Amino acid sequence: MSRHHHLFRRVHRSLVPLAAVPLLLTSLSGSLYGALSAQGIEAFWLMKLHTGNFGLLNLQPWYSSILALLTLFVIGSGLGLLLGRRRGTPASPPF
Repeated sequence: MSRHHHLFRRVHRSLVPLAAVPLLLTSLSGSLYGALSAQGIEAFWLMKLHTGNFGLLNLQPWYSSILALLTLFVIGSGLGLLLGRRRGTPASPPF
């Protein structure tokens, strides 16, 4: 494995979990809000989380853009690793 590919893998492994946290929070809060609303339970605080309002830290004006950039980063990083491996470098174990 080339040094560049190894460095790219290290960066990918350290940054993607951090980028995935807001994406997971948004998807889980939206799904849970929908499920609770269908049962007649009002949980508006979940919708606030879903849209980026975290109490003292209100990211609502930029949250959609942040999520879009993080999604593109995760996809681009994964595709970069996948395509880099297909160019002739052997597959390494996932651990």
